[in-house]
Amino acid sequence: MELISVVIFIIGYLAIAFEHPLKINKTATALVTGVLVWVVYALVRGPHELEVLSHHLGSTSEILFFLLGAMTLVELVDAHHGFHFVSRLIKTNQPAKLMWITGFIAFFLSAVLDNLTASIVMVTLLRKLVSDKSTRMFFVGVVVIAANSGGAWSPIGDVTTTMLWIGGQISASGIIKTLFIPSLISLIVPLAVAAFWVRGRKLGSFHHQVELTPEEERHGKIMLAAGITSLLGVPVFKTVTHLPPYMGILLALGFVWILSEFLHADKDDAAKKPYTVGHALTKIDTSSVLFFLGILLAIGALESFGYLTQLASVLEQTFGNQYVIVALIGVASSIVDNVPLVAATMGMYSLADFPMDHAMWEFLAYCAGTGGSILIIGSAAGVAVMGMEQIEFGWYAKKIGVLALLGYAAGALTYILLH
Repeated sequence: MELISVVIFIIGYLAIAFEHPLKINKTATALVTGVLVWVVYALVRGPHELEVLSHHLGSTSEILFFLLGAMTLVELVDAHHGFHFVSRLIKTNQPAKLMWITGFIAFFLSAVLDNLTASIVMVTLLRKLVSDKSTRMFFVGVVVIAANSGGAWSPIGDVTTTMLWIGGQISASGIIKTLFIPSLISLIVPLAVAAFWVRGRKLGSFHHQVELTPEEERHGKIMLAAGITSLLGVPVFKTVTHLPPYMGILLALGFVWILSEFLHADKDDAAKKPYTVGHALTKIDTSSVLFFLGILLAIGALESFGYLTQLASVLEQTFGNQYVIVALIGVASSIVDNVPLVAATMGMYSLADFPMDHAMWEFLAYCAGTGGSILIIGSAAGVAVMGMEQIEFGWYAKKIGVLALLGYAAGALTYILLH
């Protein structure tokens, strides 16, 4: 009877991986999978063991509240045209130089915001800077690599890194210190090749930037500075207070919300609406939040059954090396979503055996974060730009995936040599 839970999870996992051919939203599949696995657990173990569900829901909620707060804060900054000023950093008509500038901006922007948001912002900017579609596809492909590499070394840059940070597997200072160089290498290698490829290409005509009023410009600068400062303050908040990160992000959102209200205090309700948190909440990707809920619930049930511990033993006996196991998990994250892979790994290995900032957790953060760049469906950033630019799976795999794999291997080797 217990094996039925594994069958349900595998079917659900496959449905998530083949979301586009099946035309079934992965969030719906994740929610059904998560609940059905717990139904099996309840029927097998009985009502007296269901208190474990509350334990898993508590840890899952911490991640969800963090994501909800961060996404709302970013949307609030965007509503004030805060990211408009990022485009002013990009002033060149040389394709190779523009490629380097784009890659590094996406890399650091992803670390401060998150890889999904950074990718959307950068694609929006590139549409203004590169009108030639065939050329822009190369830039957009590198943005996916840069955003995922930038998210890997920041506790708030990628969902999987955030999960490990909230779960106590890594510390903010530890992950920044150990993964910055490997993540940078994973960007520089493909970036150098891509910059060489686009040297002789045409960018097309430049589009005019959005004209802002003096008041909008002032508000945008204020909100961008407040938003970035607040996000950067979240790891500091956790270090000083020892409160969970979601408390820090909610505090940051509250402060930025108050600032927004203050900036528009003289406007009526209709004029103020686009700059409110209520409006920002209508624009965030709530579907992603529910997807994480379903996946993490399903993983929690399998962990409660004890299957993840058994899987860890099998992998250990088969490969006998954590580096090899984690590297394979990273490659697998390009095929299927990295959130359930990392969630499963967190359940497979205990903090007693692998304490905070152990090399295994750090390497997992790197591999799961950057491995998703190998295929365009392997990360939220890739899926987002695939939809925005209508990039074909095969084109990305042939032109960009090879570069991403080279960067992934170079960064992984760098981490192993350094640590």
